[in-house]
Amino acid sequence: MKKITQVALAVAAFGVVAGNAQAGTLQDVMAKGHVQCGISTGVPGFAFTDDAGNWQGFDPAVCQAVAAAIFGDASAVKYTTTTGKTRFTALASGEVDMLARNTTWTFSRDTDLQFEFTGVNYYDGQGFMVSKDLGVTSAKELDGASVCIQTGTTTELNLADFFRTNGMSYEAVPIETNDEARTNYIAGRCDIYTTDASGLAATRSTLDDPSAHIIMPEIISKEPLGPLVRHGDHQWGDVVRWVLNALITAEELGVTQANVDEMAAGTNNPEINRMLGAEGDLGAMTGLPKDFGHQAIKAVGNYGEVFERFIGPSTPIGLERGLNALWTQGGILYSPPFR
Repeated sequence: MKKITQVALAVAAFGVVAGNAQAGTLQDVMAKGHVQCGISTGVPGFAFTDDAGNWQGFDPAVCQAVAAAIFGDASAVKYTTTTGKTRFTALASGEVDMLARNTTWTFSRDTDLQFEFTGVNYYDGQGFMVSKDLGVTSAKELDGASVCIQTGTTTELNLADFFRTNGMSYEAVPIETNDEARTNYIAGRCDIYTTDASGLAATRSTLDDPSAHIIMPEIISKEPLGPLVRHGDHQWGDVVRWVLNALITAEELGVTQANVDEMAAGTNNPEINRMLGAEGDLGAMTGLPKDFGHQAIKAVGNYGEVFERFIGPSTPIGLERGLNALWTQGGILYSPPFR
């Protein structure tokens, strides 16, 4: 807890400076010609480098969509990798313009650390992964276990709450990145790896024999993950928010990467026309081009396409939509209207 408080104070101090210096982030981004995006150090499916060394994945796709909305060019992004410890300082200090990584929207991060979460791109929850050889089937059988845990995260706090509530003890094995957790887990330096369930699925997919490892049935927290920006620049917050909303709304309305050019010419659905710029000029309200939605969807596809490409059932990650299905399909994914 002491460590978390110290991090919060340091970030808050940076935030005072940055809040004054970074107003007009959209203008700064346009002047330098790219979006500086903070991502994780690597989580399979969510953020990884391809064979050419370019960052790809579910989270970088948000950055690419924002760049496409501004510049009409999804490649106008530079990436800064951040850990659980460094991510907030990077954002508050202005080192990055936005974060798009596995970061949970919480009260204190929104208010005390003075960040603005611009939406949720993945509804997650904390889980536990263990080797089948350990012979347990429930997280409530883990008394006395050693646990690999990323420091400076909500999972660190949730873990303490869960074990205390259930009258159990554990030995923390602190790590900073997903790769470090994987290495320690494989080497047997910890009995359990705990993080967001999506991260566990991603990590398990990279193990030599994924079937030899199980994710416990207990999900012990709510982890709404989404992109975030600094407090104090509402225009920039609106830009990131409505680009993400465009991807979500596009799926709901049947706009895809393949048909968006055709639909951008005009349809009989007024909301599609407004989102793609065929009617009105919503883009001007945020300082974006009229066709910002068209460009974002053309660059990366709609939300469902991004999900299926990087982390869906047909990928090694194998995640079902679950809560992340559209509200019209039994999930809770929902965008305000383009009106």
